[in-house]
Amino acid sequence: MTDRITVRAPAKINLHLGVGGPREDGFHPLETVYTSIGLYDDVVARRSDSWSLTLDAASYVDAVGVPLDDSNVVAAAARALAGLHGHEVVAAVEIVKGIPVAGGLAGGSADAAAALVALDRLLDLQTSDDDLVRIAADLGSDVPFALYGGHALGTGRGEVVTPLPVSDGSLWWVVVPSTAGGLSTPAVYRHYDLLAPDASPVPAPATAVIEALGAGDVAALATALHNDLQSPAIDLRPDLGELIALGEASGALRGLVSGSGPTVVFLCAGADEARALAGVLQEDGRTALVANGPVAGAHLVNGL
Repeated sequence: MTDRITVRAPAKINLHLGVGGPREDGFHPLETVYTSIGLYDDVVARRSDSWSLTLDAASYVDAVGVPLDDSNVVAAAARALAGLHGHEVVAAVEIVKGIPVAGGLAGGSADAAAALVALDRLLDLQTSDDDLVRIAADLGSDVPFALYGGHALGTGRGEVVTPLPVSDGSLWWVVVPSTAGGLSTPAVYRHYDLLAPDASPVPAPATAVIEALGAGDVAALATALHNDLQSPAIDLRPDLGELIALGEASGALRGLVSGSGPTVVFLCAGADEARALAGVLQEDGRTALVANGPVAGAHLVNGL
């Protein structure tokens, strides 16, 4: 029995995001390749007689809009565990955010995954892995991947996750959060539907990205990167296109809107190239974070 548990979960990047036309239930079928990067949120859970939720955030994270009531996905994770086990799940929980909010990096999903693991371990619930993954899928499309980390293929709404082999060597990224506010994921999908009203119900396949990952070929991966939501995101926020052009002209192998945006990520040839690009972008007045991956999914940092 422990009094405090800290669980860390990573941000994700969609190396491939193929989006099909909307299904009858309103969701879009996806074929996506996830990768996890070394940019994290921590969830710290402490024993308590009542539920509480607080938040601390890095200086570059605008967390003003993050709710701390029952609408937060961490609270939803606690309710889901309570429903599964048939008794109340309470703790004093702190979210420590290093992943930008509403940035296309699945920070909320990371919080949900970390909360599931932290509360399960803190309260010795002994939830099976299958039940954790099932609950994660109910909480959000990206939450199962936040449990796994590494590289993975996502299908369905993205919640059906199949781990992919991880070759030797890291991918090096420069992550540039937006300073002009987030982009609503539903709004980007609506704009996608407006720009592509005749989109095929079958999303674009991820074959090229999977082959590049399997070969460990960073240059081939840069060429294969694909995001069907990039055009609608840039149409809504033209400054994102300008940022991609700047990063690619300054040494990136490829720039990409992450998920539904507005965070932009740049794939670089290596660590030195990533640090050099980050320096250029910082001189241009932007927050630029260097991160490598893939990294582990939600995992225990300490339990005291």
